Amino acid sequence: MKELFFSIFEVLSQLGYIGIALGLMVEVIPSEIVLSYGGYLVSTGKIHFWGALAAGIIGGTIAQLFLYWIGLYGGRPFLDKYGKFLLIKKSHLDASEQWFQKYGTGVIFTARFVPVIRHAISIPAGIAKMPLSTFSMYTIAAMIPWTVLFLLLGIQLGDHWREIKEYAKPVLLPIIIFAITSVVIYFLYKKRQ
Repeated sequence: MKELFFSIFEVLSQLGYIGIALGLMVEVIPSEIVLSYGGYLVSTGKIHFWGALAAGIIGGTIAQLFLYWIGLYGGRPFLDKYGKFLLIKKSHLDASEQWFQKYGTGVIFTARFVPVIRHAISIPAGIAKMPLSTFSMYTIAAMIPWTVLFLLLGIQLGDHWREIKEYAKPVLLPIIIFAITSVVIYFLYKKRQ
C-alpha cells in the first residue's frame, strides 16, 4: 500500500494545480499531505497560492460529491458490500451515520474537521437525500478553511512539508475541539426549537 501511495503521489506532484485537485479527489493520500505539499510548491514559486486554494477546494468538494452520490444511489447495502474497495471502513461509516442522524445537516460543515468522521460524513447525507445545494454549500464552506490551513502550514514548513502530521497536531486539536463543541451547541439549539 505504501508503494502505491508514493507512486501515485509522485505522479500527482508533477501536475501542479491539477495534481492537488486529483490528489484530493482520489483520497488515497490524506488531504493534509496533498495540501501541505501544495503549500511547499507555493513556497518555491512553482504555483500560486490562489490557484492552489482553488484546486484544493474544487478537488476536496468533488471527492465529497462522489461519496454523497454513492450514498444517494447505492445506499448502505452497496457500501457494506463494496466500501472496502473505496477505503471506507464500516466503523467510519457507522460513526458518521450516527453523527448525521443525531446532529442533522449542520454536521456536514463541522464534521469535516473531525478525524474518522470527516471522510465518511458525505455518505449518510446522500442516503438521507440531503439537498445537493445544501450539501455543496456546507462542503465548500468547510473546504475553504481546511485548504487555507494546510497550504499555509506547507508554506511555513517549506522543505520539511513531510513533517506535516507532527507539526499540525497542536494546530488541529483546538480546531477539533471547536468543531465538536459547535456540533453540540447546534444540536442543543435545534432541540430547543
